[in-house]
Formats: sequence, structure tokens, C-alpha cells
Amino acid sequence: MLVIGIAGGTGSGKTTVVKKIMSSLTADEVALVTQDSYYKDNGHLPLEERQKINFDHPDAIEFDLLTKHVNTLKNGQSVEEPIYSYLTCTRAEETKTVKPKKVIIVEGILILGHPALRDLFDIKVFVSADADDRLIRVINRDIIERGRTVDVVLERYHQSVKPMHLQFIEPSKRYADLIIPQGGHNKVAIDILTTIIKLNLQKEN
Repeated sequence: MLVIGIAGGTGSGKTTVVKKIMSSLTADEVALVTQDSYYKDNGHLPLEERQKINFDHPDAIEFDLLTKHVNTLKNGQSVEEPIYSYLTCTRAEETKTVKPKKVIIVEGILILGHPALRDLFDIKVFVSADADDRLIRVINRDIIERGRTVDVVLERYHQSVKPMHLQFIEPSKRYADLIIPQGGHNKVAIDILTTIIKLNLQKEN
């Protein structure tokens, strides 16, 4: 089994990189675990308070559960990944079953900054992108997927996204084995990573 951690700032293109890697493999070879599913359930808070949560701070994530689930997958057992809603800032009662595969991809902005989780990765990847490009993607995503206005998105960016990126995310780049500049547009770097994955699969076979 090959466990790959793919980190990078909000809007850096991590999801695009992950999709391109997964498209080059068969469904029975690869499974995906996303850090976003492991945000703490804040259902006990009023909605107004939930909407003020700093999603870019490590304290917002239940890393113990995420680390436990990746360990469980490495041991050949399935896990029940939570389903988190950004609209309500709560977890659904339902869960998503993730089965162990030959390749496990763990994706999230803060995963390389958590030592116990980082130690589980065979390959550590950091997806890098220009701050302006990331901001544009964040604005588009948050308006379409999370129902936020431009003003709200910009306020959150300056109050939490940007400072948390500088404090927690960017420094975790030093733990990466491979840095992918230009996000999902860097075909050469993605091809190199995909080749490494396929070579490892061939060794297992």
C-alpha cells in the first residue's frame, strides 16, 4: 500500500491534482480521504457562531480521528469517513465508507503540519500557487459552493485564510518530498508523481 499526502493552500489546485492522479488509476487501485471531512461538528453552537469558525486553523480539525482512520486503512480495514457541510458547519448523521486500496490519497491544507499524520505518508506532496491565483479560486468556490458573498469571502480571506496560510500551511512545505508549482496546471510534475505511483504498483504486483 502507498499512502500519499497532498497538501497546499486553499485554492492552490490540490483537488485538480488529486483528480488528475486518480483519473490515471483504476477505481479499485485508489481511495481518497479528505481533511475537509474531519472538521469538528459544531452543531452545539448557534449558526451565527458557526459561521465565524476559522476553518484554516488546525484546532478546527479532528486530527486524532483522521490519523486513526488513515492508520486503520493502512492495516487493511475500512473506515467510515464523516460527511461535513460547510453550509451548516455540522456533520451529517450519514458517513461514507472508504475501503483500503493499493493507493490511499489524503488531501488537505494542513495535513503536513500534523506530525503523527505526516509520519503515515509514504510520499508527501505540497501543491503551490501564487497568492492572487489562490484568492480568485477561493472567491469563485465560496460563492458557488458555500453561498457566500464576495464581501464575506474577502473578509474571511484577510482575517483568517491569509494569516493561517502564512502561519501554518506555507511552513509545512518544508516537509514535502515533492512540490508542485502552478497547481493542477503543472502537467510535468503531475506526470512525474503519477509515474512514481505506477512504479510502486508494479513492484507490488
